[in-house]
Amino acid sequence: MTETDAPAYQVLARKYRPETFADLVGQTAMVRTLKNAFATDRIAQAFIMTGIRGTGKTTTARIIAKGMNCIGPDGTSGPTTEPCGTCEHCVAIMEGRHVDVMEMDAASRTGVNDIREIIDSVRYRAASARYKIYIIDEVHMLSTSAFNALLKTLEEPPAHVKFIFATTEIRKVPVTVLSRCQRFDLRRIEPEDMIALLKRIAASEAAEISEDALALITRAAEGSARDATSLLDQAISHGAGETTAEQVRAMLGLADRGRVLDLMDMILKGDAAGALTELGTQYAEGADPLAVLRDLAEITHWVSVVKITPDAAEDPTVSPDERARGSAMASNLSLRVLSRMWQMLLKALEEVAAAPNAMMAAEMAIIRLTHVADLPSPEELIRKLQNSPPPAPGGNGGLAQGARSPAAGGGASAVASARVGGDGRAQVAPAVAPDNALARFPTFEHVVELIRANRDVKLLVELETCIRLISYQPGRIAFSPTETAPTDLAQRLGARLQGWTGNRWAISVSATGGAPTIADVRDAADNALREEAEAHPLVQAVMSRFPKARITAIRTPEQMAAAASAEALPEVEDEWDPFEEQ
Repeated sequence: MTETDAPAYQVLARKYRPETFADLVGQTAMVRTLKNAFATDRIAQAFIMTGIRGTGKTTTARIIAKGMNCIGPDGTSGPTTEPCGTCEHCVAIMEGRHVDVMEMDAASRTGVNDIREIIDSVRYRAASARYKIYIIDEVHMLSTSAFNALLKTLEEPPAHVKFIFATTEIRKVPVTVLSRCQRFDLRRIEPEDMIALLKRIAASEAAEISEDALALITRAAEGSARDATSLLDQAISHGAGETTAEQVRAMLGLADRGRVLDLMDMILKGDAAGALTELGTQYAEGADPLAVLRDLAEITHWVSVVKITPDAAEDPTVSPDERARGSAMASNLSLRVLSRMWQMLLKALEEVAAAPNAMMAAEMAIIRLTHVADLPSPEELIRKLQNSPPPAPGGNGGLAQGARSPAAGGGASAVASARVGGDGRAQVAPAVAPDNALARFPTFEHVVELIRANRDVKLLVELETCIRLISYQPGRIAFSPTETAPTDLAQRLGARLQGWTGNRWAISVSATGGAPTIADVRDAADNALREEAEAHPLVQAVMSRFPKARITAIRTPEQMAAAASAEALPEVEDEWDPFEEQ
């Protein structure tokens, strides 16, 4: 045989493409449903296959087409889920040249004119096969008008026509189309099934490849059989006969997982110098800084899941040594630390991807991670501050986090980092029996609430900050204005109240006298709470450790209790307890 007669090399993804339902990997539920449908002659008029790339959507469509048109070696067989692969129809469909099985890529033919060609041709019977079958790949790419043109034909196709659609974006397919199709969701291939598939292919190719290398390929494929087979093809060529995990790792640009675990240990210990040295060594050996951070994020996620669900450690794509180290980390690390590391790594990945120098950005991310690693948790910080001696007098103000004053008793005690309590609103007095139309406003506080209810924000602010009340009766208000009060405040107040109540109001202004403004009363209460919080020993301990801290807001225990009760779900008393002993 000359070189020109030698068969062309065929990539593994095509060479080992499934030809029957028995060859499909990891799609047991779909295969069972199709077999039952064929056995009972309940073959749908239209199918739609959905799933991620490389799970076998188009392959399944071709197998269904072969099964529908297979006539068997003797030419007398009917539709079957086990096509013979040798009859004229099976061979032609397998080679993609059957005149009655038409494949269309909707990604390149999206218009209504392309669909109109199908609609015009469905009226004609199949030239030689049992069914005329239309396979439309990436059907979600069709335009709205193309979908609309297809609907009527799809709902009532001729008996000799079948449609098979494939898509990776099922949510983009109109519901009117989905309702006319029998839907099959192709699952991601499980790691155990994927490793078994790769082992069979490697054995058929007489290629030596280690278990760890297969695990790396499986992890990188993310459930796609086509991706896994293509990576295996590349790995076999890269290894030139005997492929190791190190070669696959170099091929994929990955860092050694064991060394990434070493790097994670250094970060968690706060060893910035050791972590930077390890990162530099991995970079010098060809590891991509972005891939190293991705591995760190993946391990952080995996350890977090293992901490919640210990069975997650039994992952076939993870080596026994990694499982042991991951389980130990899960036992020793808190979810707070893991969550903090996860969030910081997500931010670091964005920075490294956008940085002009990926290595510099990765080093800065590692420095941040090691710096934060040895910071105490809030609980540990509170315990340390509670056990520390009181600071010297004269300290400046600081952030009070959960401080309570034992000397204040109940209502006067305060906590920081919450909203200020006491907003200056007085409680509205109980309603009195109205002698006239203004009896609904027995106190000045009722006037304030009336303005608030009518959402006149400008007037409400002026009422709270510019009026020193001298006297009040329903329909009569006497006040002394502050220096910042507008000159037309009395006139506007009277006009607004008359418009809202339907009665005239007498508004008189005096140059002196009057009670403090509502804002003064509110600020006085706030200042008292703030002074009480600042005087607490724990608050002083915090501000001595953190000189630039500031009290942002204060909340009393009563306000905290009210907020907690408002957020709590109502308790429901069950009449029957399923766990109660009978």
